[in-house]
Amino acid sequence: MDRATPGTRAPESGTETDAGSAAGTGAAADAGRGAAADAAEPTAAERLAAPLAEAVERYDALGWPRPDAMLVSGSGLAVDLGASPYGPVPLQELVPFPIHGIAGHPLTVELLRPREGFHVLYQRGRLHSYQGHDAHETVFPVRLGRLLGATTLVMTNAAGGVDPELRPGDLVVVEDHVNLTGLNPLRGELPADWGPRFPDMVEAYDAGLRRLARATAEGLGIELRTGVYGGVAGPSYETPAEVRMLQGIGVHVTGMSTVLEVIAARHLGMRVLVISFVSNAGAGVTGEPLDHDEVLAAGAEAAALLRTLLGELLRRPELGG
Repeated sequence: MDRATPGTRAPESGTETDAGSAAGTGAAADAGRGAAADAAEPTAAERLAAPLAEAVERYDALGWPRPDAMLVSGSGLAVDLGASPYGPVPLQELVPFPIHGIAGHPLTVELLRPREGFHVLYQRGRLHSYQGHDAHETVFPVRLGRLLGATTLVMTNAAGGVDPELRPGDLVVVEDHVNLTGLNPLRGELPADWGPRFPDMVEAYDAGLRRLARATAEGLGIELRTGVYGGVAGPSYETPAEVRMLQGIGVHVTGMSTVLEVIAARHLGMRVLVISFVSNAGAGVTGEPLDHDEVLAAGAEAAALLRTLLGELLRRPELGG
């Protein structure tokens, strides 16, 4: 008993009975506090989901309609696609961790309405793992787009031409990829309702969307090649030996983005279309050194083609909505 009842004598302070009672009470209290702390500690999946839920709330606070599709532009490819009825706003307003832009990536978000009743969340520029972001941070905007309602993801990127037949200025619709980044946004405990633990990647790049892109390009008189994208970590460009390795495993174009976003999008059930712009030949293909300024300059030259192609694609009902 914790205290003496009437007619009994309480044990002297410091006796074995008193010490044992105190120890037992303390242990019970510690155990209770530990259980409460365990119950309050969020799981890894909850830690991933919570900031995305907050980002959804921040988006809704803008008063914008929810998107049906999402478009993400690559280096130097943030082309204007008509007047935007909503935005732009800095991507940082929706992302809960510090981000910083690099040349060719404005990191803004706006909402396009290319046709009646169809809204596209347009992210100008993207995040890269070489900027210090982990895989989950790198794909945060894509996951946000899906949670907002986008079911189709269209992306562009600037890539090096590994295939000797490709020339700077070529557009390539990606049919598959090789992930050589050493990263995967599905590692760890993810919310079960996001998708399966082991998602199938046989059709990571939607065949129907690829056919749509080729048909649209043909109708516009734009040549659109097909190839496999090799995703590398960067930020250093590939060595000539690495380019030879990429050629040997069937890669046509290579770059430092895209693959993590595609994996995350497919896990969430999105249809994906990616168009690579060949900004330069891969290291060793021509013997010329590689330079990011040249990538941006080449992107500026491709802007008109991409603006025309993307503008027409977004108006096609087959894209969704």
